[in-house]
Amino acid sequence: MKTEHILIIRFSAMGDVAMTVPVVYSLAKQYPDLRITMLSRGFARPFFENLAPNVSFMEADIKSEYRGIKGLNALYRRLAAKKFTAIADLHGVLRSDYLRMRFCMDGYKVAHIDKHRADKRRLTATGVKRMVQLQSSFQNYADVLAALGYPVKIEFKSLFASGACTEQVFPEEIGVKQPSEKWIGIAPFAAHEGKIYPVRLMEKVVQQLLERHPDSRIFFFGGGARETEVFGEWCGKYDRCVDASGLMRGIKGELALMSRLDVMISMDSANMHLASLAGTQVVSVWGATHPYAGFMGWGQSVGNAVQIDLPCRPCSIYGNKPCMRGDYFCLKNISPEQIVERTEFVMNNKR
Repeated sequence: MKTEHILIIRFSAMGDVAMTVPVVYSLAKQYPDLRITMLSRGFARPFFENLAPNVSFMEADIKSEYRGIKGLNALYRRLAAKKFTAIADLHGVLRSDYLRMRFCMDGYKVAHIDKHRADKRRLTATGVKRMVQLQSSFQNYADVLAALGYPVKIEFKSLFASGACTEQVFPEEIGVKQPSEKWIGIAPFAAHEGKIYPVRLMEKVVQQLLERHPDSRIFFFGGGARETEVFGEWCGKYDRCVDASGLMRGIKGELALMSRLDVMISMDSANMHLASLAGTQVVSVWGATHPYAGFMGWGQSVGNAVQIDLPCRPCSIYGNKPCMRGDYFCLKNISPEQIVERTEFVMNNKR
């Protein structure tokens, strides 16, 4: 009898790929005889390579080696040689659509994601919005597997509980966490302006946390040029602050550090999802986007989402649209005290 072997496709940004992890893990545990290959970009390897014995990872450089139709045809030939029995497209974009078409033409069992675009348009309408909680991305992914005959109950705690990641020895600058210390992570940036809390206000959050918690240390996460510049400035001004991304140099190290935090403060960004995979509670800050769109981190409470109600919110699913007011009132009018108070609540009620 042919061994069942499913191909799961999800390229895209880090946060979107990270959200597949709880679903893939649950599939692997609930169908231990099923072979699972995860096809994604190279950055995602640490999420999957030790996730479960029946999960393997396949990297595809779709911007270079497999670029364009010629490249996708080469990728298809490489995939077809593996004799998959089912194809799960969790992405639903032109590249994955083309691969899915090729698999369909050759008689493979294929299913793809429903992104519920109509519901999202109603949620972000400029006029009357339909303000209801949409189905999460996790369930959207699970629905694809169910369509292929693999219904799953999503059960996941963290990459460390699953054994996919192990504790690491931290650099000397980070050291060992003392029993009296509170370790706080802050990831103040995101891919789009509509999701970034103003830097001057986030600095006030840093100041207040350090003043109110003299036994605390703050670790900054984010690796771009702008992040490095801001983190360098803050670390120079304030004791007990560390540019964690600059020291850990990679997702594995950052995940290990996140797993040791008492709380993470993050935008609606990839770092919210990384901290969630590490099993850490997140105080998330929302501006143009909204938790109703279904992108809250795995296991996170909407009660820890800091946001203000406005008639124009949400105006965007991904935060990539220009502000219709022109002033990002949704972010600028969240006070630093709101973020600090919610952070203290989480630290005092750490599960």
